[in-house]
Amino acid sequence: MIRPTVLGSAIGGFAAMLRGGVFEESVLEGAEIYQHRRSAPIVGAIVILLLYQGYCLSVVSAASPWIAQSFSLDQAHLARLFAWISLSAIGSLVLARLADRLGRRQIILTCLTLAPLFSLGAALAPTPHFFAVFQMLISALLGGSVSSAIVLLAEELPVKRRARGQAFAALASAFGGVLSYIVIPFLLRWGLSWRWLLAPSVAGLALVVPLARMVPVNPRWQEAASRGQIAQSHFYDIFHPLCRTRALTLLVCAALDTMAGTAVNGWLYFEAVSILGLSPQMASTLVVAGMGVGMLGFPLGAWSSESYGRVPTVVYMGGAAWLGALAFYWGPPSNVSWPMAWLMLSYCWFKMASGVMTVGANSAATELFPTAVRATMIGWQGIIAALFSMITQVLIAALIGPLGGLTRVVRYFALLGIPSAVIFGLFIDETKGLPLEVAAREEAWSAAHALKQLHASH
Repeated sequence: MIRPTVLGSAIGGFAAMLRGGVFEESVLEGAEIYQHRRSAPIVGAIVILLLYQGYCLSVVSAASPWIAQSFSLDQAHLARLFAWISLSAIGSLVLARLADRLGRRQIILTCLTLAPLFSLGAALAPTPHFFAVFQMLISALLGGSVSSAIVLLAEELPVKRRARGQAFAALASAFGGVLSYIVIPFLLRWGLSWRWLLAPSVAGLALVVPLARMVPVNPRWQEAASRGQIAQSHFYDIFHPLCRTRALTLLVCAALDTMAGTAVNGWLYFEAVSILGLSPQMASTLVVAGMGVGMLGFPLGAWSSESYGRVPTVVYMGGAAWLGALAFYWGPPSNVSWPMAWLMLSYCWFKMASGVMTVGANSAATELFPTAVRATMIGWQGIIAALFSMITQVLIAALIGPLGGLTRVVRYFALLGIPSAVIFGLFIDETKGLPLEVAAREEAWSAAHALKQLHASH
């Protein structure tokens, strides 16, 4: 039996701990350790997923000169093929909406199961039409899984690690995108078809079981579902007055950045091989080196986003990135002794600054919207990106003749990235250091949802 004096001493000591903050600190430290242990496998799973996604989505660009040869396509017809593939974002929007309705985990695993099967179809496609259909399905599935993945990062990571998590995600996607450019010269040297680039995509089926063990059901989504917010939300709720300015701004920026990025990134390897006359090995070296240096932009983006804010990171580095793209497509001046160095430096700058911008933009986009529509907003950005990617490819095909060639057309499109950075800075709210609930206005959203339910009941 505990004596009163001992009990009183214990209570007094416990009270002193509370006053001194020792208990509070130990609880917070324990919570942080628990959250780290929970989030570590999630980050690992998403890194694996985005490595796979980055590789699969880069295959078409890496193989574009040989796809054109295989299917007897000229520049204009290849642009139209890319435009049709861009329609995949309609499926990505549907999947992003389903991620908000059914949960992030289900969508990630479903997409990862189906994408390898369609990759096999693309590898065996006998005509460009079949190839385009399979690539549309692959891009739709991977777009849907990626929207779920980056949202899951924002929801699972603590405040100080959210930008770092987005940097890991972007780094994984970029590294995956480099791999296809490394593989293609070896395939050509060994006399193999570009279709073998799709073999790793097919092998992605082996990732389903490990990722199923690493990705849990998200408690934040479960809580929103239990309050009825998920069931009552709609895909157009991003235009609710609480979100409208943010949503419209991000969609305008997505449109402008997509037009610039589609032109610059989609045709860069083709430009290097078919127009500048670089060998496949030299072109691959250029792309791989640029992407390798560009990966430095992701940790820099995380540091900048946490130190200075998401908005300044996007505005200043995003605007400056497109200067590198313009320098690449403008080509080295006639008095430059090492033209390859000019191309390398300009491309490296473009990729590194783009990486910095990507981390800031992804951090902001996932933090600005309530749980019920967070993945839906990523899906909306995807559909706008797809629409304007398709428009861009159609315009490129139409303008190649009147403007005097592909290179000039790409230069004009690259300029659109600069006003996008300015618009982002004017209308997007800073979320650095804010809890996710505050940044996303969850309380105001819950109040609006409750008021809507009250009106509906009357």
